[in-house]
Amino acid sequence: MKRLLIAIIVAAIAWAGYWVLASQGVKAGMTAWFEDRRAQGWVAEYDDLSVAGFPNRVDTTFTNLTLADPGTGWAWDAPFFQMMTLSYKPNHIIAIWPNQQRISTPDQKFDVTSAKLQASVVLDQGNALPLNRANLVADTLTFAADEGQTTTMTALRAAIHTVEGAQDTYAFAVEADGFAPPMELRGLIGAADLPRSFDALRAQLEVSFDDNWDRRAIEQRRPQPTRLDLKLAEARWGDLELMLAGAVDIDAEGELDGRITLKARNWRQIVQMAVKSGQLNETLGQQLEDGLGLLSRLSGNPNTLDVPLDFRAGLIFLGPVPIGQAPRVVLR
Repeated sequence: MKRLLIAIIVAAIAWAGYWVLASQGVKAGMTAWFEDRRAQGWVAEYDDLSVAGFPNRVDTTFTNLTLADPGTGWAWDAPFFQMMTLSYKPNHIIAIWPNQQRISTPDQKFDVTSAKLQASVVLDQGNALPLNRANLVADTLTFAADEGQTTTMTALRAAIHTVEGAQDTYAFAVEADGFAPPMELRGLIGAADLPRSFDALRAQLEVSFDDNWDRRAIEQRRPQPTRLDLKLAEARWGDLELMLAGAVDIDAEGELDGRITLKARNWRQIVQMAVKSGQLNETLGQQLEDGLGLLSRLSGNPNTLDVPLDFRAGLIFLGPVPIGQAPRVVLR
């Protein structure tokens, strides 16, 4: 009995020592990371960094956190941010965001509020900590732009994982419930007669990059996509329905080369919305509507489209006819 008691005490002391070393290592690593960012010209500040969770967890909490990368124009401000790991499984992280935070992009600034915003992240072994898989869930999410436009959704679910046997390729699945675009946008595009929120908004795709996603993606450069395989993207908003599927290669300049098949119901209203929002000019919008109208009548249903869109040379083609500028895909 005495030997058992001694063994228990020794094991407890050893575990406590391990936790102290682990927590000190985490704190020292985080402190060094922020110092490195500041040395590279970032704004990287916080009021406090604490580590708790003894005996089974190592919980790292920042208060009044600010990160800003002048090279990309992205910035993030949060009253707190927390990362929790099990003491014996440090490569599995639970990240918890505050109910209110601020995100700045090169184009806009957003106040983000949520009832819940959490992610589970699993990293592979190695100094660079490459991403293996992650899941994110959010409830009652709101993005309020400084210009006054507010986008809301009742829930957001996103998942990503590495694709086995495909180097630097990741599978994504995203779904938003109750997605409601800004009221100002609804008025601009003439969507006042549509429901307040989308009936469905989801996507499944695989994306290949020129490098894998690890800590260097934050510290140095974002991996750039080289191929997008869109299994299905679907948006349903009242009587409007849009589905996309296909695959494109992406060159070093972000230009697309490939084919995406578009299926749309009540497509004329979608084209008119694109014109009113400025995505298409009026002349091109009318030409597009005339051409697509002919195709839809040939298919037997003038309200439904099922057409392939080809991407090449920076343009979008419907058959041999260019119908618009293709977007460039570059991650900043």
